[in-house]
Amino acid sequence: MDLSQITASEIVVTALILIGTVFLFVGSLGLATLPDLMRRLHAPTKATTLGIGAMLVASMLWFDLRHDALSFHELLIALFLFMTAPVSAHMIAKAHMLRDKATQAALPPAPGSGWATLTPPSADPRET
Repeated sequence: MDLSQITASEIVVTALILIGTVFLFVGSLGLATLPDLMRRLHAPTKATTLGIGAMLVASMLWFDLRHDALSFHELLIALFLFMTAPVSAHMIAKAHMLRDKATQAALPPAPGSGWATLTPPSADPRET
């Protein structure tokens, strides 16, 4: 393939794939190397979600621009991913906070609150 035959759509799709690959690598590396759960939690929920999003956009563009086939599969995957990643991250963080004894000692439950509420030590519940 000659360089003069490369179209703008191929350049955009290639750039999105490279950006997605970098984000996926950084997210995977962070998941494997960060020291504790709360720091490790951000790697797959932030960087990896952006990486997968870039890959899905690249796939949508490729099939739309090169093959004239508009695909909604990637859009549905991205929608599901962007809806579930924050929810799962929140649930993992909340479970960690409620199971970790040091966190429970530092952040006691607020008076009259449910099981999932912790009050920072600087906040005085009588002031509200």
